[in-house]
Amino acid sequence: MPEKLSSPDQSGQPSYTGVIIAISVAIPLVVAALFILPHPDIQIGFRLTLLPLFNAICNSVTAVLLLGSLYFIKHGQRQWHKRCNLAAVGLSVLFLISYVIYHSLAPETHFGGTGLIRYVYFFILITHILLAAVIVPLVLITLVRALQGKFDRHKKIARITWPLWFYVAISGVLVYILISPYYPH
Repeated sequence: MPEKLSSPDQSGQPSYTGVIIAISVAIPLVVAALFILPHPDIQIGFRLTLLPLFNAICNSVTAVLLLGSLYFIKHGQRQWHKRCNLAAVGLSVLFLISYVIYHSLAPETHFGGTGLIRYVYFFILITHILLAAVIVPLVLITLVRALQGKFDRHKKIARITWPLWFYVAISGVLVYILISPYYPH
């Protein structure tokens, strides 16, 4: 790994700032490309329409893990707090892989609702998208600080990261519920 991507901080530990920035920029660029570039005509051997459901399940379980994480840290159970958060990060990575596969291969689905529900849907969708981009560096910084034992700094940023990540997980499920009737079957 290039030295600049993980140069040591004042404590002598790698800061991973460059890696966090690279990942935080790359993910939104890849996601944006999914909606700009043409989709390849590839048959993958299973129903793509199952992936949005899988994504919603990943988001649901992530939300439950985040609740568990909060519960465990409030009750002084750091090991379980850590396990919940690492599992939530793992599920978020699985979600991202599945999301990229689905949106690179499947045709775009348009929300068909009208009236108030349309405004509600787009409000949830837009806030979900914006906060999903914001949450990537926050989760990575929070995770690195915890893994490096910088618990005071971890706790400070976790107070911001947790509610935003929880909202992104829950709003992802809501977006799925609202748009699922319009997926091709």
